[in-house]
This record gives sequence, structure tokens and C-alpha cells, in this order.
Amino acid sequence: MPDVPAFAERHRAAIALGSNLPSWFGEPRANVLAAVEHIRSLGRVVVVSTLIVTEPEIYIDQPQFVNGALVLDTELGPVELMRALLEVERELGRVRTGVPPKGPRVIDLDLIFYDNVVMETDELTLPHPGVATRGFVLRPLAEIAEEWVHPVTGVSVGEMLG
Repeated sequence: MPDVPAFAERHRAAIALGSNLPSWFGEPRANVLAAVEHIRSLGRVVVVSTLIVTEPEIYIDQPQFVNGALVLDTELGPVELMRALLEVERELGRVRTGVPPKGPRVIDLDLIFYDNVVMETDELTLPHPGVATRGFVLRPLAEIAEEWVHPVTGVSVGEMLG
């Protein structure tokens, strides 16, 4: 009898996307779209939200952002996925040294949810700790995953936005 190939377990992740600086790809919108294309190599992009323009909320003295979100089916584990997202940021020109925290950036990719995983390590916290208070994450995420329930609070993305 021939060997039957093992099928890898699939996981669903919600990823927030943002940019407010130009790069060699173009303006911030082009950076976000380039990030989506890079993320396609990490699994199957199920859906991408509309891209929206938002005002900076944390570090105010910077340009407006282009924000969006996507849902990804992936075989990567949560830490592997986060490392891969950081690598995509580097490939797209993200610089983390010598810049203010939460300051301007070419691209920002945040792993918001990964299945219903709850974890806190030095490298990754899931769900993303700021999700419930960040309209620039919730607005696009609600468009594509309104019913996704926060595994700690039991509140859906749509309810958090409301």
C-alpha cells in the first residue's frame, strides 16, 4: 500500500496592515498592496479589506496612515508567522532603529488573531493587546471578520468597533 501524504494543519490568522511613508513601491497604499502580495507566500489570503486613510492615534506628529486588514489561512505556527511578517516588513524597507516608537513607517504588519490562541511570550502576545482600542485596526477588520470573537473577552470584532 502506498504511503498517504500527511496534510498539514491549517490555521486562520487576522493581520492588520498599515503604512504612512513612501518607499520604492510608491506611496503608502502601494506599500500595503505590496505587503499583501508578499503575505500570499505565507498561505492563502482569504480576504483583504478595503484600504482606509486614518489619522495617527498614538504618536500624533506624523502623516496619515493607510490601513487595512486581511485574513490568512496558513500552515505556519503563530511564532513562525510573526517572524515571517517581520521579515516581510524588512523586505519592504521597514526600519525599526533610530525612529520613535509608534512613529512613521513604510509598513506595519500586526498579527491580531491566530485561531483562538491566547499566548504571551517575549516574542508574541495573542490576541494583539491593542486590538480592542484601535479603530484603525477594528474598522477594516470588522469589514472582513466582524464575527471573529476575541478569545479572552468573548466580544466580537463588530461589538468592539461598536
